[in-house]
Amino acid sequence: MRRQLVGLLGCVALLAVVGACSRSKEGTKQAEGKDAGGNAQAAATAPAAPVKVKLALNWVPEPEFGGFYAAREKGEFTRHGMEVEILGGGAGVPVMQMVASGQVEFGIAGADEILTARTRGVDVLPLFAVYQTSPLAIMTHASRGAKGIKDVLSSGTVALEPGLPYAAYLKKKYGFDKVKVVPYDGGVARFVADKDFAQQCFITSEPIAAKRQGAEPSVFLVADEGFNPYVAVVITRRELWKQQPERVKSFVAAVREGWRAYLEDPAPANAVMGKLNTTLDAETFAAAAQAQKPLIETEETKARGLGTMSRERWETLGQQLVDLGLIEKAPAVDEFLLPEFTGPSPKTSP
Repeated sequence: MRRQLVGLLGCVALLAVVGACSRSKEGTKQAEGKDAGGNAQAAATAPAAPVKVKLALNWVPEPEFGGFYAAREKGEFTRHGMEVEILGGGAGVPVMQMVASGQVEFGIAGADEILTARTRGVDVLPLFAVYQTSPLAIMTHASRGAKGIKDVLSSGTVALEPGLPYAAYLKKKYGFDKVKVVPYDGGVARFVADKDFAQQCFITSEPIAAKRQGAEPSVFLVADEGFNPYVAVVITRRELWKQQPERVKSFVAAVREGWRAYLEDPAPANAVMGKLNTTLDAETFAAAAQAQKPLIETEETKARGLGTMSRERWETLGQQLVDLGLIEKAPAVDEFLLPEFTGPSPKTSP
């Protein structure tokens, strides 16, 4: 959850930094046609070296990024002519700035962050949405008998970040006058100790940790309340797309293949991420991978492909952010949503 706040705060300072950054020139130098010994035929038939590419995550290695590690470990990126370096994120890592300024070719951000950045002149493009259903949720103790978020917000204490879009949405819909709102600290210790305590969470993270510590949480998705932005969205800057569209499309194809592999067998990628993030054990990695699967693979992705996005979802989110007063005007969807990354139209029966 802290990754959402970090991303939004990073957008605030982005314009000033991007204006000062020189944009790196894209493209690789063409081969001269001969090898060192002057053998033109050998140079022409020699396989091209993989192009080095960087992907910046907006949080530490966890199952929400499993498909990217699977694409690397299973050689999907290599098959598409790329050598991808995955940069782990965390608090204070300005992914949006890194992508916009050309420090990295690709990054991960939330759909609400993308729209907010675009209203400030940051020309980033969404390419692939991992989570079709947002994993953002509110968890409370099952013993309270809550049937939904409305019940959770009717009493007790809830820990969340009021400045985040989903919190603003819940406040507008239900009000926070009957519940005490306190800052979210990123852990579950207080939740486990206090039966009247509720908190924000990723359905793939905090509820699993709470259960491991003996609590019995009930978890309610914010998406079920009508606020459902795409989460873990792959982004790039328009300049890269204009200069090297085939590389961008190849990257997305490799990512899709990686996510298919991860959904079928998360264990190999989990083992790799587990060495990079030792705060989670193998059991937690496996449980999180299982919990997130229905949020990633839906009926729509079965028809259109993993990572697909729709203009309707982007339009709805844009209008919601305007209604919440978080942006003044929603960016026109056609300005940033490329048809190459919305997936094919689902087949209809004759």
